[in-house]
This record gives sequence, structure tokens and C-alpha cells, in this order.
Amino acid sequence: MVDPHFDEGAAVFVISVAAQLAGMHPQTLRQYDRLGLVSPGRTAGRGRRYSARDIAQLREVQRLSQEEGVNLAGIKRILDLENQVHALRARLVELEEQRLDAARASAFAGRRFFSAGPAGDIVPVPFGRRGFGDSANALVVWRPLR
Repeated sequence: MVDPHFDEGAAVFVISVAAQLAGMHPQTLRQYDRLGLVSPGRTAGRGRRYSARDIAQLREVQRLSQEEGVNLAGIKRILDLENQVHALRARLVELEEQRLDAARASAFAGRRFFSAGPAGDIVPVPFGRRGFGDSANALVVWRPLR
């Protein structure tokens, strides 16, 4: 079972451990770093630190190379496009949330709700609140918008 608090992007594995987890030689990881295929984090002393996400990407590079026969330049292009798609999807979700927030805000902008006050007079009621007094005895008149 995976720990729900585990950050897959945390750079925690040294190159020897990452190479073993990815099933590669450490020199291969250094070469992939130089080519920009997988860019690990760095320590203050410039040592490489790989994340679980980096290791998954190393395995994908190996799969594309060995099983699909894609050369390293092609793999770099594929990874760049996948990263771009991921960023665009995240931006789309962000824009949809903004649009929904704006739609919610504008749906009730300018509208006023009214209720009968304690003396029987008509009083405005803030959106999201019920009328005054005991709602069990309240009479609500509703007419749908046409």
C-alpha cells in the first residue's frame, strides 16, 4: 500500500538506488540527464537526487527505446509533448474552476430575495439565508422565471 502522504515528486534517491530501481546502469542515468530526458533534482553539492516520478520516467524511456524502437531524440520529443499535455490539462482545470466561480457569482448578482418581516412587511433577505422568524409558519410564494 502506498503512503498517501508520500510525495512522488520528492527527490530522495541517490543515483545508485535510482539506477537499481529503474533497472539501468548509473552511467545511463547520467547520459539521460545530459540529454535532458530525465532531469533529477540536485543537492547543494550538485549530487543528483531522483524522485519516484523520475524513476517512472526512466522506465518509460527504457520501454520506448527497447520495446518500441524509438531513438533518444524521439523519446525526448514524446516526453516534452506529454509534459506539455499535462500542463495544458492542469491549466484547463484551473480555467474551468475560475469560469464556474464567475458563473456562480454572476448568477445571483443583482438579484434580490425578499421575505415577510416580523411585522408583515416585505424585507430583503441576503442570498443563502432563509426568511425571518419560524420557517414552519412561513408562506413562500415562488414563480419560475420565464
